[in-house]
Amino acid sequence: MIKWILILLIVAAVASLLGFNSLAGAAATGARLLIGIVLVLFLLVLFGLVVVA
Repeated sequence: MIKWILILLIVAAVASLLGFNSLAGAAATGARLLIGIVLVLFLLVLFGLVVVA
């Protein structure tokens, strides 16, 4: 999932440099959403509420 976050951040940066503001915003929003999901999952694993096999 970290790979997808990095890809979306790179797409957002390149799109922003090329002037595609709506594409950059969509990619940044997707990256922000995935970062939130990863953070929540990390905290659940950290507190022991979810066991990773």
